[in-house]
Amino acid sequence: MNWLKNKFKRSPEWITEEERLKVIEQSSKQVSRGVFFATIIIITSFLPVFMLTGQEGKLFHPLAYTKTFIMIVDALLVITLAPVLISFFMKGKFRPDHDNPVNRVLERVYEPIINGVLKWRKTTIAINVIALVITIPLLKSLGSEFMPPLDEQSILFMPVTLPDISNAEAKRILQVQDKIIKSVPEVDKVLGKAGRASTATDNSPISMIETIIMLKPKSQWRDGKTKKDIINELDAKLQIPGVVNGWTQPIINRINMLATGIRTDVGVKIYGQQLDSIALVSERVKKALEGTPGVMDLYVEPVTGGKYLSIDVRRADLARYGLNVDDVNQTVETALGGAPVGNTIEGRQRFSISVRLAQDYRNSVERIKRIPLMSASMGEVPLSSVADIKFTDGPPMITSENAMLRGAVLFNVRGRDLGSTVKEAIDKMSQAKGILPAGYYLEWSGQYENLIRGQQTLMWIAPIVLLIIFFSLYFAFKSIREAFLSLITVPFALIGGAYMIYFWGVNLSVAVAVGFIALFGIAVETGIVMVIYLNDAMQQLVKAKGNSSQTITKEDLRQHVIYGAAKRLRPKLMTVCVSLFGLVPVLWATGVGTDVMKPIVLPMIGGVLTSSTHILLVTPLIFLMSKEYELRKYGKLEIHEVHH
Repeated sequence: MNWLKNKFKRSPEWITEEERLKVIEQSSKQVSRGVFFATIIIITSFLPVFMLTGQEGKLFHPLAYTKTFIMIVDALLVITLAPVLISFFMKGKFRPDHDNPVNRVLERVYEPIINGVLKWRKTTIAINVIALVITIPLLKSLGSEFMPPLDEQSILFMPVTLPDISNAEAKRILQVQDKIIKSVPEVDKVLGKAGRASTATDNSPISMIETIIMLKPKSQWRDGKTKKDIINELDAKLQIPGVVNGWTQPIINRINMLATGIRTDVGVKIYGQQLDSIALVSERVKKALEGTPGVMDLYVEPVTGGKYLSIDVRRADLARYGLNVDDVNQTVETALGGAPVGNTIEGRQRFSISVRLAQDYRNSVERIKRIPLMSASMGEVPLSSVADIKFTDGPPMITSENAMLRGAVLFNVRGRDLGSTVKEAIDKMSQAKGILPAGYYLEWSGQYENLIRGQQTLMWIAPIVLLIIFFSLYFAFKSIREAFLSLITVPFALIGGAYMIYFWGVNLSVAVAVGFIALFGIAVETGIVMVIYLNDAMQQLVKAKGNSSQTITKEDLRQHVIYGAAKRLRPKLMTVCVSLFGLVPVLWATGVGTDVMKPIVLPMIGGVLTSSTHILLVTPLIFLMSKEYELRKYGKLEIHEVHH
């Protein structure tokens, strides 16, 4: 029975309960202040996202709010609940770090590397600076766009015909196009309409056709076919004389039309006082833009060319027949437009009843001329006896903005990024001469308008955010030098992010900017953890040898910096791995929305890798050099208290 008693016999505690709680308290104070300020910095880094407006604001505000509320709660839990939970669960005797096999392997790999870095100082710093400098041409070579194109799993075909097209011809073209579209194997359903819908928000003329193309699942597509290939194939098959093709997607098309009044990716708005002059300027703009790489579906929005039935009353003839202008107007309105004669009620719906001449009696100018007028003195008189009836040209639709008449030249961007395409187009417009007469001006709109707005917002808020982050670091360490050591990880985080998006072939966009914003917070957080442990190592050095250049040698400094970096390797790698494990799966995700998520995640993954490498290797080197400088200049070390 003795062996059984010994089995359940409670072994004496290796430290008292008071000592255990004191160690937990000191450890929590050592880390919690830095982690708390790191959390505040992450929240601050998301300020630019809150400043975004319009489409990009509506898309990314939920992300920023969710992240902010989580981090606020996290900051409170770090300094309140975490120490309590540690006191509950961390009991008994713990093995030192080097007893952990994973930790031993990591230290065995890391220590020779950090020794080499501290030995080859100039080489290490030069490699990092060169890698940082290379990112500048890399980023400049990248294209730019407003938002990554979201694959809506469908296509919107928006051809435009001549403004004076008849209803019958528009119907025929629509039917022919739908039949051709349905012949492509990847197309599942086709639904087309010409003209406006029964709503006040749709001002489409009869000449504008909208066809929604629903595609089959990608598993049923022909091998090697992409959505771009399908659009190119459809575009080649749908080359109909008098019809200008346009390709977009249903949702983004509606967003563009509601936000900017432009139904394509980019539009050049022409403002002026005369429609004829606007039409002439529009043609000049189109001619200047022709041949620009990336410019597709180039089309001038017609401001002239519409057909109107003109009925000009001859007042002298009216007096001869004893008629007046109201008699003519009432007859024309009733015969051609229809006169309401009553209402009909069907259930809860009410419909008006109108009467007008049948189609056969009003389908040509000659028949309209024979519409009878009733004269009290002369009996029936044909309409041509008192009025001139003919077709005249006029604007198909009058568009105005800012109290001025407006025309537009529209185009989509395919096969190239939006930013460089529009930049080249602007350069071509600048070089062309004689495009704008006096009193007329241009304005670039569409997605490019959103791109410029987003860039301007980020450009002025980014320096403010970096300043706030720097002061937060200063309050965390009470030292400008220590704040600089943590903040310097930000540009080196940019290295991996830039390389990642470059080799992945992603254009710079608001989504990529949001990814870099999130990355900066993560990089600074990891840097704070490293600086805390390096300061702790300096405190232990001062305790052991005193704070004087007479007792502390360069080798002592080097050994303690290595100790501070290597002996706390596991928590630093855990901070990095948690970020990576949560982000990497997005790279293999499929489905709707992943093409927007990947540009956010890519700079974060690449930046976490390079910033963690910089923090593990270069931050200890810079820290060691700064301490050697202090020892040489002041004869002692500046110790920044980490036990608060």
